[in-house]
Amino acid sequence: MTYQEVLENARKRMTPRCRVCPECNGIACKGVMPGPAGKGTSRTFQRNVAWLGEHVKLEMDVTGGNQERNMEISLFGETFAAPIFVAPIGLIPYTYTEDMTDRLYCDAVMFGAKAAGILAFGGGGPKAENFYEPLEAIRENGGWGIPTLKPWAVDVVKERLKEVEAVHPFAFAMDIDSAGLPHAGLANPPMLLKTEEELREIAAATDLPFIVKGIMTAEAAQKALRAGAYAIVVSNHGGRVMDYGLSTAEVLPEIRAAVGADTKIFVDGGVRTGDDVFKMLALGADAVLIGRPYVIAAYGGGAEGVQLYTEKLKAELTDAMTMTSCKSLQEITRDKIRLV
Repeated sequence: MTYQEVLENARKRMTPRCRVCPECNGIACKGVMPGPAGKGTSRTFQRNVAWLGEHVKLEMDVTGGNQERNMEISLFGETFAAPIFVAPIGLIPYTYTEDMTDRLYCDAVMFGAKAAGILAFGGGGPKAENFYEPLEAIRENGGWGIPTLKPWAVDVVKERLKEVEAVHPFAFAMDIDSAGLPHAGLANPPMLLKTEEELREIAAATDLPFIVKGIMTAEAAQKALRAGAYAIVVSNHGGRVMDYGLSTAEVLPEIRAAVGADTKIFVDGGVRTGDDVFKMLALGADAVLIGRPYVIAAYGGGAEGVQLYTEKLKAELTDAMTMTSCKSLQEITRDKIRLV
């Protein structure tokens, strides 16, 4: 199977909600809800893609010689093949088409990511099975994955953390912006906004590293870190929780400046290619999360499609590193890009 065949298969299975556009940019699917669109006018979704593409440019420098490029990254005591992870996405048949179940999607991204040497985050949703199906996929994958909890009441989170610990994942995440999702009103138990004190209580309830997803300001990042987060994810949920917002690439540098060099920062929103991965790293991220394109890869080729898309990203990132004379991720610094 080729990646082009993956896209062709996905287009047949995902129409009409997702058209598998040449660029996944939120324009053709505007207003498609349920579906892959952003909230409201989809302006935030579109801005994520457009700002990264239009305003962040690579600085070509081919004077570094023909040296091997190393894109490995060490996190959670493990070394991964690239700083690329599958973002948490749930409610697959509700959001896309019933041609794939949540469990089939979980298996595709968990096993496909592991085959490519990276990690997948488990998704979630308003119902109990939306939590348990990704957790079971992680269990069957030998703990190779990161479950994502919704921002339920703290006592509910603590109970679910016991079940998370039993599958021995690398870490757990919480997408604290989920309370703004279009289907948030369907959630039982309800999804609630979190305070710094509540995040601290959650972090203290387990020895697992805690990743807080849904950070878009320096102040919010500092709160999450004071609460005990291992890492933050600069994310606006792919534009699905707020209309007319800033892109993640725009706010990433100021968040990095506020929290310092040692804080682990992941970012999602608008990342589509290995060049985009490079740009986000140069803007201050340690790694990226990618969502919608991995859904397309899973629909189009299952675990093999997920692996193929990952290998494509890795090849593109290698090329970007070569053309900017970066031998390792540590050399992908701000001077390797220009904001225009």
